Amino acid sequence: MFKNLINKFNSLYTVQNYRKIMPYVKPYWFRGLLSVLITIPIGSMDAVIAWSLRPYMDIVMVEQNTASTSYIPVLIIVFSCFQSLLNYAATYLNTWFGRKLANDVKYDLFKKLMHKEASFFDNTSSGEVMMRFNADVDLACNGLLVNMKLFTTRLFSSLSLIGVLIYNSWQLAIVAIIVLLGALFPLTTVRRRIKKIMDKTIFSGAAVMTHFNETFAGNRIIASYNLYDYQFRKFKDTLTSVFKLGIKMVQRTGMMSPLMHFVVSLGIAIIIWLGSYLIVTKQITPGAFVSFITALIMLYNPIKSIGNNFTNVQMSVMAIERVFSILESQPKIQNKKNAKPLEKLKKNIVFKDVDFEYIKGHPILKKINFEAKIGETIAFVGNSGGGKSTIVSLLPRFYDIKSGSIMIDGTDVRDLELNSLRDHIAVVFQDNFLFAGTIRDNILLGNENATEAEVMQAVKSACLEDFIKSLDKGLDSEIGERGVLLSGGQKQRIAIARAFLKNAPIVILDEATSALDNKSEAIVQKAINNLMEDRTVFVIAHRLSTIRNATKIIVINNGEVVEEGNHEELLAKENGAYAALYKMQLK
Repeated sequence: MFKNLINKFNSLYTVQNYRKIMPYVKPYWFRGLLSVLITIPIGSMDAVIAWSLRPYMDIVMVEQNTASTSYIPVLIIVFSCFQSLLNYAATYLNTWFGRKLANDVKYDLFKKLMHKEASFFDNTSSGEVMMRFNADVDLACNGLLVNMKLFTTRLFSSLSLIGVLIYNSWQLAIVAIIVLLGALFPLTTVRRRIKKIMDKTIFSGAAVMTHFNETFAGNRIIASYNLYDYQFRKFKDTLTSVFKLGIKMVQRTGMMSPLMHFVVSLGIAIIIWLGSYLIVTKQITPGAFVSFITALIMLYNPIKSIGNNFTNVQMSVMAIERVFSILESQPKIQNKKNAKPLEKLKKNIVFKDVDFEYIKGHPILKKINFEAKIGETIAFVGNSGGGKSTIVSLLPRFYDIKSGSIMIDGTDVRDLELNSLRDHIAVVFQDNFLFAGTIRDNILLGNENATEAEVMQAVKSACLEDFIKSLDKGLDSEIGERGVLLSGGQKQRIAIARAFLKNAPIVILDEATSALDNKSEAIVQKAINNLMEDRTVFVIAHRLSTIRNATKIIVINNGEVVEEGNHEELLAKENGAYAALYKMQLK
C-alpha cells in the first residue's frame, strides 16, 4: 500500500520527467539555480511591512511616540527598492534560462522529426506537428519556469509571513494555517479534472493550425473553386470545438478560485472575531493584531487566485510528459545493430516475394518479384493506385516491407546503414519539394561541397542553362517558399540538377513528367535522359512513349506483377495488359 502511495505521488508530480529534463538543465544549472535562489529574498521581504507594523502601531498609535520609529518608513522604502531590483533580475534569468532550455529541447525534437518514418507524416497533420514539436516545448519550459518563479516567490513569502503570524500570536497562527490548508486542498484534484480536456484541446489547437497551413498552401484551389464558404465552415466548426473545450476547462477548474476565496474570507472573519477577544483579554497588543492581520491578508490574497496559476503549472507538466514521450520514441525505420555500409554496386537489385501494407490487413503489394541488373532501366506501368510508387519507395526504405526481401548485391536493404543506402539513391518525384532560398541553394542540396564547375555541369545536364541566363541574378535568384515563383518544368529541372549533383548510381523517377505540358515535358525528358546515362534507373511513367527504350517494363495491377518484358515483347502479346494500355494511349 505504501509503495502504491509513493507511485501515485511520483505520477502526480511527474518526478520522473523532472529527472529526464536534468541533462538539458545541466549546461545552464548555475543561472537556473540563481534564478530560484533570488526568489527567496523576494518572497521573504513581503514580511518586512507586516512585521514593522507591530512596533509602529504599539509605539506611535498607542504610546504616541514617533521618535523611536522614524526609521520604519525608510526601511520599507529601501526593502521595496531592493525587492524590485531582485524581481527584475529573477525575471531576466528565468527568461534566459527558459528559452535556452526550450531551444535545446527543440533541437532534439527537430532531429527526431527529421528521422521520423514516412508513415508518421502520412498520419500526422502539419498542425499537430507544430503543436507537439514546438508549442508544447514553449509551454513545458517557459510556462513552467514562469510559474515556478511565481510559486517559489510565494512559497518563501508565505513562510516568512507565517513566521510573522506565529511571532504575533501562536493561537491565531494555528487557526490561520488550518484555513490555509483547507483553501489549498482543491488543488489536489486539478490534474485529474483537466487531463482529458487538455488532450482534446491540444488536438483541436493542432486542427486550427492545420486550417491556416492548408489555406496558405491551397490558396489557389480555394480561389479557383470558390471554396471560401466551405473552408470557413470547417474553420468555424473547429473553433467552436475549441471554444466548448475552453468552457469545459472553466467548468472543471473555475470554481476553485471562488471556493478558495470563500474559505480565505471565512478564515479572516474567524481571525478578526478571535483576535478581538484576545485584545480585550490583553493576550495580544493592538499592534500585534494589526501586524497579524496585515501578514494574514498578504498571505491569503495570492491564495485566492493561485488555482488558475496551479492549473497552468499542471498544463506545463503535462506538456513535459508529451515532449518526453516524443524524445523517448524510436523511429520505426532505423539501422540494425550490425548494419554495414553499402559499397559500390556490382551486380543487381532483387525484389523477392515482397509483400507490403500501409494498414494492417489491407495488402498493397503481393509477392512482387523482379531483378534489375546494374545499368538497366526498369519501368513500372499499370492502373492508378496499383502500387507502382509504393514499390520504388521501398528501395530507399521510406517504408519497410511486411515480408520477403529487397536485396542489393545479395544483401537485404534492412541490413545496410540507412544513410549509406540513401546516399546511393537519387529520387526525382512528380511534385518535387523546393526549399525557400535561391536556385543555387536547392541544387547544392545534392552535394553541399560541389565546386562551381560541378554545379554548372549539373545545370547544363538538366537543361537549365537558358533559364538561368534569363534571370538577372542567375543561380542566386530567389524562388519563394516551395518554389512558388517557378513553373512546373523549372521545378523539375532544378530537382534533376540536384540529382545530377548527388551523382548516385541508382535513380528513381516517380512520374517526373506527368504534371507537365508537352513543351515542358520535352525539355524535362531530355534532362531525364541525361540523368539516366550509366545509372540503374527505376522509372514510373504515365506516358508509355517515354519508356520504349527501357530494359524491362513491369506491368503492376492491383499490387501484383501481371507482365514483364521489353517494349516489343509486351506489344507482341495480343491480349496483354501492356498492349491494351499502349493502344488506349494511341487512341
